[in-house]
Amino acid sequence: MSQSPHFGPATRAIHGQRQRDTFGSPHMPIYDTTTFAFPDTATLLEVTEGRRQAPLYTRYGHNPTLFALEETLAALEEAEAAWAFSSGMGAISTLFLAHGRRGIACLGEVYGGTLSLLEQQLPALGIETHLLEGYKPEPLERLLASGVGLVYLETPTNPTLRLIDIAAVADQAHRHGALVAVDGTFATPINQRPLALGADLVVHSATKYLGGHSDLTAGAVMGSAEMLAPLWHWRQNLGTALSPQAASLLSRSLRTLPLRMQRHNASAQAIAESLRGHPAIERVLYPGLDSHPGHALAQRQMSGFGGMLTLELAGGREAAARVADRLSLFALAPSLGGVESLVSQPCATSHADLTPEERARRGIGDGMLRLSVGLEEVEDLLADLHQALDAKEAGRRGASGTPPP
Repeated sequence: MSQSPHFGPATRAIHGQRQRDTFGSPHMPIYDTTTFAFPDTATLLEVTEGRRQAPLYTRYGHNPTLFALEETLAALEEAEAAWAFSSGMGAISTLFLAHGRRGIACLGEVYGGTLSLLEQQLPALGIETHLLEGYKPEPLERLLASGVGLVYLETPTNPTLRLIDIAAVADQAHRHGALVAVDGTFATPINQRPLALGADLVVHSATKYLGGHSDLTAGAVMGSAEMLAPLWHWRQNLGTALSPQAASLLSRSLRTLPLRMQRHNASAQAIAESLRGHPAIERVLYPGLDSHPGHALAQRQMSGFGGMLTLELAGGREAAARVADRLSLFALAPSLGGVESLVSQPCATSHADLTPEERARRGIGDGMLRLSVGLEEVEDLLADLHQALDAKEAGRRGASGTPPP
């Protein structure tokens, strides 16, 4: 399919796969094949020398099932190209190794595994990393002036759901010849397209919303062919290409991504509005609320506010754990983005490797609960949340000497 700028995201999700199976299947089947034969040496050399794309060797990512998936991923992000990886961290680490040799500036909160990579593994390899507290032009300007070549950020951030102005960061970085890479996992290409805002690369943990069913592990990087080219040998030799089986599952999931995100967005917005003001909650963090400090920015750079929201509970870690334990429809589990609703305590899961002081400095309180709002009936989810929160509030009043109702 010729990618028209007039096609909407649902059409791109379904028709982004331009390659077709030999037998006319509308969706590329699983080519569970390690190596592919050629009729002659001249044809083989066309592929090995990069003059033509064709199946060659699956560890390299040269597999029809992966090719078809990557075309759809690129179409969704409106990118020139996309590469699929064995996990989100596989995509991120390959991106850093390929583009981070001049130094990496990380803005604000990011996934705990990404922080560990930036703080521990990459410096051990001689890659200079800098962790900044959010986007402040002056500290970033000093790093860019010193020669840092890659600016990396998440927006919305995990788990505080802070927003960073992608266009402003890209403009500043490009004046110094630096690249900008955005982790778009929380937003998805349906709610936010960083490349259109000036970013050079977008990375996703496709395990989350892109997969959407908690049954695959994958990652993706999208951008121009020129930006992706330096990642090629890293992916090939680290063995981080996605398997054909997972690629087929992910291709299936992408066809319903726009519909799923509509429901995720609407349900999370309804829950955020219902819970703000609850006496057991100090703050509801959700970009779709007008009380969110980044709400105006979210309206400018996002077309939907996502399915993630974070609650800050009065009473700290123990109070948050009690509420999580009382929930029945929200499964107590790490990860996010599936059809089922999940709850996690960042201090015990995604950011457990950080010290309490580091979490506090980044605004990640021990009383936080991160909700991944699924596709269940929103009324049922609200009833589950209210029963858990009301029981917590009744216990707090009882402990203070005021009899619960």
